[in-house]
Amino acid sequence: MTATPLGRDFRLLWSAAVSSRFGDALRTPALVLLAATVTRDPRIIAAVTVVGQLPPLLLGLLGGVYADRWDRRRTMALVDGVRAAVVAALAVVVALDRISVLVLLVAAFLLAALGTLFDSASFALLPALVPPDALPRANGRLQAGSAVAGGFLGAPAAGVLFAAAPALPFAIDAVTFATAALLVLALSPAPRTSVESRRGSVWSEIVEGLRWLRAHRTLWRITLLTAASNLAISGILAVLVLYALDVLRVPPAGYGLFAAAAIVGGVVGALGAGRLAAWLGTVPALRAVLAVQTVALTGFALARHPVPGGFALAVFAAGTVVWNSLWASYGQRQVPSELLGRVGAAQRMVGLVTAPLGAVLAGLAAAAWGTVPVAGAAAGTFALVTFAAWRTLRPVAPGAPSHSGAG
Repeated sequence: MTATPLGRDFRLLWSAAVSSRFGDALRTPALVLLAATVTRDPRIIAAVTVVGQLPPLLLGLLGGVYADRWDRRRTMALVDGVRAAVVAALAVVVALDRISVLVLLVAAFLLAALGTLFDSASFALLPALVPPDALPRANGRLQAGSAVAGGFLGAPAAGVLFAAAPALPFAIDAVTFATAALLVLALSPAPRTSVESRRGSVWSEIVEGLRWLRAHRTLWRITLLTAASNLAISGILAVLVLYALDVLRVPPAGYGLFAAAAIVGGVVGALGAGRLAAWLGTVPALRAVLAVQTVALTGFALARHPVPGGFALAVFAAGTVVWNSLWASYGQRQVPSELLGRVGAAQRMVGLVTAPLGAVLAGLAAAAWGTVPVAGAAAGTFALVTFAAWRTLRPVAPGAPSHSGAG
């Protein structure tokens, strides 16, 4: 069967996303390295990272409202233009050696806050660019491109560029944002989806998106399962380096190669997401992915050597990317266009709200009992999530009401 062409507009969006992701991969570690040159207080260095993680939880729903109110293409271009200006200003401040902790915190928060609006608009725009049956493949291609640009290209280059000149990663990031803005502007104008005639207050529009998500049985259950999965995923990531070094006996010099297994697995999963959805159907594919991830995470928890541990990590990462691609695609096909920004933002917020808790619990558990019980608990959590998915996620028979969900 011939795959549906994704088209010129998708190629432009893909190029913009990959360009931005490359810049993000340069900037994120550079911010932490820059913080370490200003202070050695671990609390302040950690705060730079935490401040960058707060906006999706604090402002994500607000970003969804404006992604539905405003023209999505222009919103994305404007946001990337503003982010280019912010990072360029940061590069100048760094080059002039006028950096401070306050500047770092403000920059990290502002860039992440703008990112919430961009993500909501991008999520809502994609269904206007590609046919519905191509959404799983399109989301997979976006994730694959971002993984390669961030994991294989950007992240390894960040430290080298920072060592050459601390302002360099930020200057390049500004260029990537400006490039992405131009690429988005080249997209074909999408049909207007604004519903100004019945627009209410910001709060009422947020509530409308949350209510729609809560009322859609299948999409709501997928969102809750994502939140439960993220509890385990964030716990594993929080102790991954210690588990690799102490339990799997990965040599410190080889940790980068070990971590690259997850990136490789993610790319493979992203490229295969569309085929899996076409073969099984979206909802059955989501259930199957959780089962595979449970087996992989169990194998990871039992492994005591870098090779099987790295292989299990790669399979698990592949499943995570497939889940994210199919989860996004399912929502994009089910949600009305005028609600996509708000419902997508609500999905992400509910799905991510457990991540900080998982990291905290994993840190406390590892400090008390070591990292092995953390891996075992994560595998057990995934087993429960898989059981719940197989009990509750069921495709609706043809002709059933669409608001109940479809496979």
